[in-house]
Amino acid sequence: MSDLMSETVTNALLLENLKALRGEIRSVSERLGRVENRLAAVEGHLAVLVQRDLEHNVEADALARRVERIERRLDLVEPPAS
Repeated sequence: MSDLMSETVTNALLLENLKALRGEIRSVSERLGRVENRLAAVEGHLAVLVQRDLEHNVEADALARRVERIERRLDLVEPPAS
């Protein structure tokens, strides 16, 4: 009879631990889902920032070309050696 009792207690403890683990896994899974959502938002914001940076670089290059052309027209710089 004691073997049956110890087996029942062991099974009960095992079941209790498995339920606790299931709860922890569910909690971790939910937190991971929230982290993934936040990461996706950060990636979206980063993509926008990279795009804006590229646009600013294009604008800066265009302005630099205009300044160089103005400087040449006003004879403020030597023409490049060809």
